[in-house]
Amino acid sequence: MSKKGFFIVGTDTGVGKTFFASILMKKYNFNYWKPIQTGKFTENDTLYIKQNIGIEKNRFHESIYSFKKPLSPHLASSYEKISINIKKIKKPNCDRPLIIEGVGGILVPLNKKNLLIDLIKKFKFPVIVVSRSILGTINHTLMTLEILKKNKINIFGVILNNIKNKKEGDENAKSIEDFGNIKVLAQISSINHITKKKIEALSKKKFINVFRL
Repeated sequence: MSKKGFFIVGTDTGVGKTFFASILMKKYNFNYWKPIQTGKFTENDTLYIKQNIGIEKNRFHESIYSFKKPLSPHLASSYEKISINIKKIKKPNCDRPLIIEGVGGILVPLNKKNLLIDLIKKFKFPVIVVSRSILGTINHTLMTLEILKKNKINIFGVILNNIKNKKEGDENAKSIEDFGNIKVLAQISSINHITKKKIEALSKKKFINVFRL
């Protein structure tokens, strides 16, 4: 178990990384940081967590890069004629464990040379992979795990999100565990409308105890 926190990544965009980060923040005294934010006004993940769980402002760290368009970082930055330099992305000083949230999947380009996985390697945090329980999730999750393993990245486990059918969720989880040789830490049911009350209820579930630092 890491004392410094976790790096939360997804198998794709929109899989529930921010949603899961909000559950962890509600349960534990973690700080939150999304180094690169795209979609500054319409899809701001830091703002999403603030609005949904009401955490103190000093537990959120400002993004190093924040772009208006909700696109891949290398494209969103090009519209503003800015090149993302990962050397300038430095971990904020904080006295609490830190949740770092990625942007999109692990092979999303940040600039002409670097992918998100390069940022993951830079910080050396244990990685939590968030995946949606839909058709194709086994393939997407196993590919993500394989790439992380080949890059010698410490994988803490997988979160299977947005489960609409328990039997299918169980089958997906078993396949991911068997073929990926990794633990599915939790299966989270589909939620139509996310509220503070629902996030608080999820933060009290037994599965969340495995993330205690």
